[in-house]
Parts: sequence; structure tokens; C-alpha cells
Amino acid sequence: MKLFIASDIHGSAHWCRKMLDAFENSGAEKLVLLGDILYHGPRNQLPDGYDPKQVIAMLNPLRDKILCVRGNCDTEVDQMVLDFPVLADYCWIYADGCKLFLTHGHHFNPEELPPLSKGDFLLNGHTHIPMIKDMGDYTYVNCGSVAIPKENSSHSYIIFENGQFCLMSLE
Repeated sequence: MKLFIASDIHGSAHWCRKMLDAFENSGAEKLVLLGDILYHGPRNQLPDGYDPKQVIAMLNPLRDKILCVRGNCDTEVDQMVLDFPVLADYCWIYADGCKLFLTHGHHFNPEELPPLSKGDFLLNGHTHIPMIKDMGDYTYVNCGSVAIPKENSSHSYIIFENGQFCLMSLE
């Protein structure tokens, strides 16, 4: 199974379009969104092309291809306008012999671990800093941010295929 994993769109229609173009070209079966879809949050500057209504219009037609978890900037009102579930704090995916724990990162992260088993993968966004790191008992995977990268990282996402994670740039 090929997964396209992204996070932290923060209402940017500009970067959402770039992400969706990359998703369409990737051949991935599912678009996995790790939260912070529409709102930019009080700690962030407005991202390029901030237009949450346009982001809604771009994502809703893909509802059958999207798996999403809730970010710290996502609320019940977002669920009222999005046609796919966005309010789960986490989910498990079993793909290519791997057990993936998907979350945004504000509740579960390397400092506050979920119940992982040896060999599991912890995936999140939230920090806006991409990373793939072997933590000994588990592997930590952060896809960074689609719209508001931090610490000189690029606008990023991750492709998961054949049990491997590959960090990709939208630039």
C-alpha cells in the first residue's frame, strides 16, 4: 500500500494545491492528513494563500481517499464543513507488515508515548520539522508541514511504500 502522509496545511490554499498535485502524481492510494487542516493557529503567521474555504473545496471531493486525525488547531466546527472524519486523536494503520500509530503530535509524541510495541512506527506532524529517526524500540516519523515549515526545513510530506518512508519536498 502506498500512502501520501502530510500535516499542517493550516488553511493555505496555495500549499494545499501543491500537495494535492504531488498526491495525484504520486500514485498513492490514500492521503493521510495528520491534523491542522484549516486554521493557522494563534502562534503561526498566516501562510501563503490563506483561504480555508478553498482548502475545504479542494479536499472534500477526495473524501474517500483521505484518512485524517485531529490536530490542536482542528475543532468541531471544522467537522461541520469537511466531508471526512477529522476528530479522532489517533488511529492505527497496518500496512506492508508495519504497524503505524498516526497522531498529530500535541498529545502523543516521543516525550509522551502512546502504547507502542517494539518495531512500531509513531507518525505525527505538529512541530513542523520533518524527521525520520530510529528511537530503538520504535521509529519516529514526522512529515513536517505542508504550509508553515520551521527550522529551515522545506514544505514537506512523506511517501510510505513497501515498508519504507521517504521524505519529500513540495518545492
